Amino acid sequence: MSGHRPDPGGPAIRSRNSRTSIPTTAEASAWAEVLVRRRLLHATVLAPSGQWLVQTSSQAPVRVLDGPADMVDLAADIQHHTRTTRTRTR
Repeated sequence: MSGHRPDPGGPAIRSRNSRTSIPTTAEASAWAEVLVRRRLLHATVLAPSGQWLVQTSSQAPVRVLDGPADMVDLAADIQHHTRTTRTRTR
């Protein structure tokens, strides 16, 4: 339809980073384990401070993430990159 506008009260498109809850350490740990098992990250370590130490390859520098939310965000970024790269190569 020409000039059709979406209903302002209709469903909104949510950003891929929108969440309804704060990520927990358990959720971040699960994502870290999956990313290492699937070889998307070389290593992840949860420090006693609650920070995450992350390494993408054995030769890469170690990145420090501030907490569970940053780990879950990293997992989302890796997943997004993997999906968009896979789509482009088909």
